[in-house]
Amino acid sequence: MQKLTNQPTIMQKYLFLFLAIIIVHTSSAQKKERKGEFYFSWGYNKEYYTLSNVTINQPELKNNFTFKNTMLVDNPGWDKGIFNKALSIPQYNYRFGYFLDKNKDLAFEINFDHTKALFKDNQLIRMTGTYNGAKIDSSFIFTKSGLGAAENYYYLNNGANFLLFNIVKRKRFKKISNDFIAIDGLAKAGIGPLIPHVENKLFGKNNNKGFQFGGWNTGLEYALRSTFRKKLYLEFAGKLDYAYYYNLDVYKGNAKQGFGTMEFILSLGYTLPMGPKLNSAK
Repeated sequence: MQKLTNQPTIMQKYLFLFLAIIIVHTSSAQKKERKGEFYFSWGYNKEYYTLSNVTINQPELKNNFTFKNTMLVDNPGWDKGIFNKALSIPQYNYRFGYFLDKNKDLAFEINFDHTKALFKDNQLIRMTGTYNGAKIDSSFIFTKSGLGAAENYYYLNNGANFLLFNIVKRKRFKKISNDFIAIDGLAKAGIGPLIPHVENKLFGKNNNKGFQFGGWNTGLEYALRSTFRKKLYLEFAGKLDYAYYYNLDVYKGNAKQGFGTMEFILSLGYTLPMGPKLNSAK
């Protein structure tokens, strides 16, 4: 029987540290306006993917073929509960950003989405190219429940993992804001690397699953942020991303693929004034 433990996880330790920083900052008597503003958020996401062509190259096996127009699905995790498992198991996301100017409307942001992209099980897939040294153009059912060489799965399940370095422009909606709540729109654009966790079994042969550098992605995002008392905020965002992966590990070879993503994100965050002091609050 598995033993239960009351020891905090690494993620819980980070959250405790973050809460401690907030408490110390909030209790500070500092009342100077500062030039910059740091923010941090944590949330969860839902994805919809375009069809993807996946090319497999296995020189030793004389294989070089493409799975055409494969269907990808996500694996939210949060739809089955968040607090009954580690917070980092569902499709999560975080943002770190810093507004650089006095008006606090231009920021640099580190933007990470722990997305998951899996071949939809039991789909009919067309395969073209060379297999076992012979030309092939045929279709078959791609399924994890097959036996022997008929067993197939292809997962970026511990993360398709989009990392972006964004430029952020904020628009303040002053007419619908007040001292209690401020409503802002944030437009974001960026580019960055992909760090997927690659796990697959093709025709009964599995890879050495693990994390790797896997390519590049670029994205556009627009978020609506509601900030309460200039500190705590709730943010809902829509995002479009294109990711191109290459040299992904498969049995005795590698894979490459590209796909687009439409993503919806809900996050909870906190802001901290930072930078040089400007003037005293009255």
